[in-house]
Amino acid sequence: MLAKVYFLPITDGLAPEEQAKALEKLYIACGAAKAVTGKDFVAIKLHVGEKKNTTHVKPELIRVLADKIKEDKAMPFMTETSTLYKGERENAVKHLLHAHRHGFTIDNVGAPFIMADGLVGNTEQEVAIPGELHDSVKVAREILSADALFVVSHPTGHPAAGLGACIKNLGMGLASRMGKMRQHSAMLPEVLTEKCKFCQKCLKWCPKDAIIEKEGRAYIQTEKCIGCGECLAMCRFDAVKYDWGAESGYMQKSMAEHAFGVIQGKQGKIICFNILVDMTKDCDCFNVAQPKLIPDIGLLASTDPVAIDMATLDLTAKAHGKNLAEMSYSRLDAMVQIEHAAKVGMGSMQYELITVE
Repeated sequence: MLAKVYFLPITDGLAPEEQAKALEKLYIACGAAKAVTGKDFVAIKLHVGEKKNTTHVKPELIRVLADKIKEDKAMPFMTETSTLYKGERENAVKHLLHAHRHGFTIDNVGAPFIMADGLVGNTEQEVAIPGELHDSVKVAREILSADALFVVSHPTGHPAAGLGACIKNLGMGLASRMGKMRQHSAMLPEVLTEKCKFCQKCLKWCPKDAIIEKEGRAYIQTEKCIGCGECLAMCRFDAVKYDWGAESGYMQKSMAEHAFGVIQGKQGKIICFNILVDMTKDCDCFNVAQPKLIPDIGLLASTDPVAIDMATLDLTAKAHGKNLAEMSYSRLDAMVQIEHAAKVGMGSMQYELITVE
């Protein structure tokens, strides 16, 4: 049976309030309520954008989902994880304050914001998967406690993966810090001695006692290091360096397998929404106000993360000759993540597009 992807076209430049009305119509048309039963904890995975980002999905749309979920007597909450890089979302305290500044408050949305990976990104659980790269993946623990998962993704280009959409939102967005490290870097960390103050926090938190003192600075013993990212999380002086240049194909496959781990045990309890508006060359993690790359297309909904990302590429290609990934980073093959996700059993690349009037 073909996966079903529901598509509601919209005109370019709709105000967030009008986008929200369209999302409510799509919610009803795709039968999203079937994923929710009374008293469920329902996680709404979103991205609040970095400090200067203006193109992320707005709180008005998240409010629609929270209200519809509450109509079914369930309990929605917004959720995210901390970033590896330094910025407004590197830990739970900064992330939540920043989310509030961007309007993702209880008053505006009608649901609380709960970080899925704890204070500094290391609250995690190992999930077994039938992967090719991994037998198990590190997932943000609180997401596993949720009964249902609504994934709200804003498709953009991505400098390492070509495409950032539903698979990335799941795999990178809901992995723990260690899970993110596995995806991002094939190299182990090193300490920049000129920046190290030898505060010894990294020594205390290293789970493998891989960090020692050397000439008055912290030093990482690579033979013991497991690449978990604890030192990066705890350092306040930007003294820990990673090589972020992991080969794109490996990173995309690892990202897809982490996404597969996130949805384990949630069959029939996951709904994906891709919001094809304000699409930009780079993802919302960039701390800049980016120009829109292409005119708005519409909103998508599906229970299949693979199919919805495939439809995103197809619809952008149909409208503009090249798909979103090709327009953003033509040197990268974004199909790697989609094909690998389908190969390991996460979803289907074959789908039926159902247009909602």
